[in-house]
Amino acid sequence: MEIYQHFRKEERPFIDQVLSWREDVEMKYQRKLTDFLVPREQMILKAVLGNDADLIHGLYGGTDQVERMRAIIAPEYEVIEEEDYQLTLLEASYPDKFVTLEHRDVLGAFMSLGIRREKLGDLIVRDGTIQIVCASEISDYIRMNLTGVKKATVEFKEKPLEKMLENDETWTTKDTTVSSLRLDVLVKEIYGMSRKKAGMHIDAGHVKVNFRVVEDPSFTLESGDMISLRGKGRSRLDEIHGQTKKEKFKVSTAKLN
Repeated sequence: MEIYQHFRKEERPFIDQVLSWREDVEMKYQRKLTDFLVPREQMILKAVLGNDADLIHGLYGGTDQVERMRAIIAPEYEVIEEEDYQLTLLEASYPDKFVTLEHRDVLGAFMSLGIRREKLGDLIVRDGTIQIVCASEISDYIRMNLTGVKKATVEFKEKPLEKMLENDETWTTKDTTVSSLRLDVLVKEIYGMSRKKAGMHIDAGHVKVNFRVVEDPSFTLESGDMISLRGKGRSRLDEIHGQTKKEKFKVSTAKLN
């Protein structure tokens, strides 16, 4: 199928999933609400659905700033409202003077309940407050069962989505040239290490691309790809601007401070 040639081989199962959703909506005239999608999946969904005259689709995750969003695919005559995405904002407080919690601590507590990551949207942990956007169908389960994170006792309560904290992440951007778009080359450039060390991190499973572990140093990156290196934070390949006369790639990258 022609659509496959625009994406990576390992992305074919998700492309097939989107095609199946589209077919179901077209045949049954019933809308489809997905789980939370990461940015790369959102991009693929929009590309696969394209400008289908018989369908409409939308993405929403609580605010315009969020990373993870649920999608709705519906017949073209329907109207999609924000409440149709069935999102719930849960909030809990903890004594940050006595307990230090990080994003991974809280996410780990959620996952220990047997909740799939795809049922959870963006997660904010700061200044003694935890906020999580989740699929409404699991909000009661979370409130009843998640009562502690590390040494902190927590009680999650439902809040209006308008009360969602703004993401205070700051990114440092950089324009540079690289010899290729290989993963080890970009990790070397972004995180300031030797290419050999970058390759060692990749081989050891310390590097994720679009939230999935990639252990191939020669993996080719594309515009919009998210990268994370264990212990070193997150980064992005924002844009590929073309090649220089010496056939190097001009790129824009960003790293989370």
